[in-house]
Amino acid sequence: MEEKIREEFVQNSLYRLDENMRMNFISLKHLSDEDIWKRPNESLNSIGNLILHICGNMTQYVIASLGGTEDIRERDVEFTVESGYTKKELLQKLADTVEAAKRVINDAKVDQLVRKREVQGFYFSGIGVVLHAVEHYSYHTGQIAFWVKQVKNMDLGFYDGQDLNVKNSD
Repeated sequence: MEEKIREEFVQNSLYRLDENMRMNFISLKHLSDEDIWKRPNESLNSIGNLILHICGNMTQYVIASLGGTEDIRERDVEFTVESGYTKKELLQKLADTVEAAKRVINDAKVDQLVRKREVQGFYFSGIGVVLHAVEHYSYHTGQIAFWVKQVKNMDLGFYDGQDLNVKNSD
């Protein structure tokens, strides 16, 4: 039973990571390299900063903590970068980070998922680490989509061709 629960948790976590990746690729295809680094105002981060931040968070939480590697994150740097990456490079960095995190999650054993550990000053089980990383990624994916919709005045069509009005069934 434990293994079935682990497998279900892992598969749903990987699905959510893939969904966020898909949505970010759709969103960013509508932006130029210059758009990626624009800050709407001083209180907001650029999409480039958000992608670096997603990568840093996922690396710290999943790859380092759950994966058992050294935590080398420099969080403040993620928000101070103003250029240096093209859109293509940022998307590749994001894709590489997500794929590395997916491998760690997929390979995690039950004991890794239930063991508590300190991450960024908080104490989480491996399940908590994965939930945090997936939720954090989703949160910033929503910010990126909102930014693109606002600037480009367009529907991104994340679910084009899918009837989202279908009622639940068993």
